[in-house]
Amino acid sequence: MSIGTEPLGDAPLPAGSAAQTMPAAQVHVALGTSPRGLTEAEAAARRERYGPNRLPRAARRGSWRLLTAQFTDLFAVVLVVASAVTFLAHALRDPPREGTLQLAVAILCVVVLNAAIGFAQEYSAERTAETLRAMVPHTSRVLRGGERREVPADELVPGDVVVLEAGDAVPADCRLVEAHEVSVDNAPLTGESAPVRRTADAVAPGPPLEARNRVFMGTDVVTGTAKAVVCATGSATEFGRIFRLASAAPRQRTPLQRQVASMARRVAGTALAVGAALFAVRLPAGQDPVAGFVFALGVMVALVPEGLPATLSVSLAIGVRRMARRHALVKKPLAVEALGATTVICTDKTGTLTRAEMTVTRVWAGGRTHPVSGVGYEPAGEVDDPAAVRPLLRAAAMCCDARLLPPAEHQGWRVLGDTTEGALLVAAAKAGIDPDAEEAAAPRAAEHPFDPARKLMSTVHRASGGADRPPYTAFVKGAPHEVLARCEAVDWRGDRRELTPKVRAAVTAAHDEMASRGLRVLGVAHRRLPDGPRPGREETESGLTLLGLAGMLDPPRPEVSDAVEACRRAGVRIVMVTGDHPLTAEAVARRVGIVRGPEPAVVTGACLEPMDDRDLDALLAQGRELLLCRVAPEHKARIVAAFQRRGEVVAVTGDGANDAPALKHADIGVAMGASGTDVAREAAVMVLLDDSFASIAAAVGLGRSVYQNIRRFLVYVFSSNIGELGPILAATAAGFPLVPISAVQVLAIDLGTDVMPALALGAEPPEPDVMDRPPRPRRERLFSAAVVGRVLFLGGIQTVCVSAVFLWQVGSSGIPYADFTEDTPVYREAVTMVHAGIVLSQFFIALSVRTDRRSALRPAVLTSNPWLLGAGLLAVAAMVAISYVPLLRGLFNTAPLELADWALLTGLGVLPLLADEARKAWLRRRRPARGGEPPHRGARREGGAR
Repeated sequence: MSIGTEPLGDAPLPAGSAAQTMPAAQVHVALGTSPRGLTEAEAAARRERYGPNRLPRAARRGSWRLLTAQFTDLFAVVLVVASAVTFLAHALRDPPREGTLQLAVAILCVVVLNAAIGFAQEYSAERTAETLRAMVPHTSRVLRGGERREVPADELVPGDVVVLEAGDAVPADCRLVEAHEVSVDNAPLTGESAPVRRTADAVAPGPPLEARNRVFMGTDVVTGTAKAVVCATGSATEFGRIFRLASAAPRQRTPLQRQVASMARRVAGTALAVGAALFAVRLPAGQDPVAGFVFALGVMVALVPEGLPATLSVSLAIGVRRMARRHALVKKPLAVEALGATTVICTDKTGTLTRAEMTVTRVWAGGRTHPVSGVGYEPAGEVDDPAAVRPLLRAAAMCCDARLLPPAEHQGWRVLGDTTEGALLVAAAKAGIDPDAEEAAAPRAAEHPFDPARKLMSTVHRASGGADRPPYTAFVKGAPHEVLARCEAVDWRGDRRELTPKVRAAVTAAHDEMASRGLRVLGVAHRRLPDGPRPGREETESGLTLLGLAGMLDPPRPEVSDAVEACRRAGVRIVMVTGDHPLTAEAVARRVGIVRGPEPAVVTGACLEPMDDRDLDALLAQGRELLLCRVAPEHKARIVAAFQRRGEVVAVTGDGANDAPALKHADIGVAMGASGTDVAREAAVMVLLDDSFASIAAAVGLGRSVYQNIRRFLVYVFSSNIGELGPILAATAAGFPLVPISAVQVLAIDLGTDVMPALALGAEPPEPDVMDRPPRPRRERLFSAAVVGRVLFLGGIQTVCVSAVFLWQVGSSGIPYADFTEDTPVYREAVTMVHAGIVLSQFFIALSVRTDRRSALRPAVLTSNPWLLGAGLLAVAAMVAISYVPLLRGLFNTAPLELADWALLTGLGVLPLLADEARKAWLRRRRPARGGEPPHRGARREGGAR
């Protein structure tokens, strides 16, 4: 055990909140360590006691659980039971009925195929989530027995002494014991974008995040060097607290998940009820019970859309790939559609709406304002009248600790240190000033760091010349009112003038004008110090000469304004939720268009704290433009829950650990991929690879398109099921003993000829006006009355056509119904015509359902999805093969059709398309489109794609 280290036994270490009130000299003793750090033996003992310094990994379902889950879907359960009973029927019947075993195997294959596709999708999503874990630094520098060592970050224990430098990620919650010009970026925890200064001095008791002598896991050291004693690791850290808060939040089911589950229950229940009813009807007629059961099973198979789970999975995968091309990585495919239902977006500010690159845009010097062009940290741009502003920018650059770094591999220009100082360095470079050369000519002799109490920073520089007592120059920057209060003169284009009340008023007016534009304003001054010993801080920062003001901002991303406008047109409400200052938040919100009115509701976390749920609901019900500032993680989660109580579908964006609870509570959480923390990415279901709000708006449009595409292929798939069931019911009513279409043929349609066109419908590109429609209601059903009506309309026409063909075929043969067997040539030809009639009519239905009001026969519509035309022709070709290839004829019990048969079936197949075109024309005459709005309403009433 190292000198000065006391064994702890079972006594707990003091909490960080207690250590923060102690002088630095007492912290080592209180935490059971010494300035030399722990010994390896003591570190190992504490590691055994406190565990590794890492957050618990989120529970992951094993591969076997993922696979098992695929067989618990209601469609899968129904089909598995049907397959098992069919196997039993095959075993009990003597002799076994031909085709029963094939049917049982075919149904089982359907279940296995759907399970394989679903497993592949979810396994891919799990792997995607795994690749996003990269937050806690891999190694840390510590003192062990007085020697500096580099150890894995997860081996840190309470009492370790860590060494921190600019650019390091803080590996655990620590109490500083030495601090040299240290500032840290607490944005991952607090959401505040500006670095904050740290000190090793004792501070008063208070909330941990407000203690200026503590640093926290997941934050970054921006400037300076420090030594700190670890006081909490892993789950005991502030980062871990938020992680636990996020983990406790239940994952919200997406609207599509709820609706698909509801639809599956309804369809399965209907299939079982109709099958049981038909079995009960045919049994008293003296039919063999096993044959009656197989008949009822065929009815059930005809009603259950076996290909729907696979089609839905692949269609969502197409949406996932489209979003990935728009820089949005979706971890769970079902979340794709949820974005389309979004009615409220709670968005962070820094990095999402803005570039996270402070930029000087205006400089006031010599009595007037000088614009500065260029955005970001690249020193590309111009300064108006460089000679007038050069003294100010030189002084500002000299009074900076940050460094401007040139582009490196895979990185552009960047700032090491405070971003505000980085903006000043870039502005100085635009004016032709080289800070390094200036520093070499006048090296820094002293520094008085920024202090939040006095809101100033000053540096003292020694002029070159080699005299025994060289003169010194002080450069000061800080809050304008603090700088101005210490000035007695002003530099007016090189002339030193008295700071008269009139000049003070001019400076104040310039400051107010910049602040009204939402700029962060700094005052810059200098002073020639008298010869002799260097003065103290008070003398250095008094009797100053004002050089002017610099106004800067974190510029909005150029694409955000258009994205915000698109969300407004789409009826999506945008609420900024940030940890920044209200004035900064409102300025950015106005620039990007989130706020347009004169008086938005600006609410801080301090105002939210005393509100109960009723007050919060009343605030949201006002419908005013809303900005929520200085909010804590708990506040964000409350806000999301309050919106959801109002029936809103909420998307939340965030990049810090402080955003994680809200991300998980939301209907869809959107994390930042480039700047986001691991906790945020873990909690979210979508990750923006470019961190831009514009990608969210694009994803909303794609999500709406996915929902419309799902409705398209639902109409397509279920109309086919109606067409398969109708002839069976018609034959039963006519007293025909055999089924017009076998269960194996139904499976061939549902899993063969129907699948490719359905997938092509799922790949329909978004319509140009998809973001000009209001969001659909949260409670709107996927299988709405309008969708059901269209299914019955198209499926009913198909049913009449194929039923008429079948009954005419068997009736015109002159053979009594009782004499028909499955091997009767007329019967085989009749079932082939039913099969082919359904396939052909489905091709034309696929063309029809692509639009809801517009004509599907317009050339622009017909040619916009060549995959659909190809898939439809492929389905027809497969039907031709089933009719003519001997091996397939034996499998499906079909017969070759004549050319006249194909002509008749084509003519009947086109009837649903023509009937639907007439319906659309009637809708257009009844509700003519004017200015775009009625079609949007019409689209929602009809429930389909326009």
